[in-house]
Amino acid sequence: MKKNLLQKLVILGMIMISVQANAQDAVADNMLLYQRSAGGWPKHIGEEKIDYTKVLSAAEKAGVVDDFNRNDATIDNNATTKEIRYLAKAYKKTKNIAYLQAAEKGINYLLKMQEPNGGWPQFYPDTSLYRSQITYNDDAMIRAMNVLWDVVHRSNGLDVVNPSFIVPSQKAIDNGIDCILKTQVKVNGKLTVWCAQHDKRTLLPVKARSFELASLSGMESVGITEFLMKIENPSPQIKTAVNSAVQWFNDSKIAGYKYVDITDAAQPNGRDRVIIPDAGSTIWARFYDIETNRPFFSGRDGVKKWSVKEIENERRTGYAWYGTWPKDLLEKEYPEWKKKNP
Repeated sequence: MKKNLLQKLVILGMIMISVQANAQDAVADNMLLYQRSAGGWPKHIGEEKIDYTKVLSAAEKAGVVDDFNRNDATIDNNATTKEIRYLAKAYKKTKNIAYLQAAEKGINYLLKMQEPNGGWPQFYPDTSLYRSQITYNDDAMIRAMNVLWDVVHRSNGLDVVNPSFIVPSQKAIDNGIDCILKTQVKVNGKLTVWCAQHDKRTLLPVKARSFELASLSGMESVGITEFLMKIENPSPQIKTAVNSAVQWFNDSKIAGYKYVDITDAAQPNGRDRVIIPDAGSTIWARFYDIETNRPFFSGRDGVKKWSVKEIENERRTGYAWYGTWPKDLLEKEYPEWKKKNP
């Protein structure tokens, strides 16, 4: 009881420091409130996304403080990485030391949550269900690595972070790259891309939610490839990884179609999301079957289907099954990278 009370007083003390500062940032102040004891931030409370612009009542603030020790901190949906970046910039503007301290605590969280295999789980310290797997899904691991990259390179607003973070951040990046190279999926002896999540022990592709089956990812693999392309003087292994991924993107594109939202009164929500012919468009599927490289789709029943029409409307309209994610990579980024790395 005394320990919990002390923790609450510490949090409230940080908030008071923020409030007393000459220049204030209300969003940053709310971020201080929601930071968990582990150092990270939750992505939502219950089913409601956190709104840092909301003016909280005294009772609401007390409720947030009561949740200080919850194990719901995560890097999913840009949580934690978003707050670190915002707080660092808020410190630059206001010189409020509480903001910088919270950002650095968040960076410590990223370093602490990294697995020995070099991967980042979706949640920490919560290890239930799929939350402890290596998580590329929605660019979670890559966002964490990009924060550490900016810490090392003193870029994108993170030059204010204590230089003592540079060495451990570089070590974490190196271990993360090693994990990326080891998890690149090989099919019939040929390197392809990555799954949205990989088993933390075997490094093999695994499922997450019921509709997120083990696959080759047409979305998450883009951010991974782009991160590898940032590395100066890349090793032969990194070059092979990039070239192999780009070859897969070229081989897996679906030319002559686009993915659009339409109005459909026959559907429960009055709309639908469909793939239609369009001569000037190219798209990629979110998930490809590992053995056949065929696009597939799954509803909440977890059954693999070969057409997006076969899954329920709620999942058709509530998930990105197709997209143009590799477009800039293939048309601009990779050609420029290739000139420097023949």
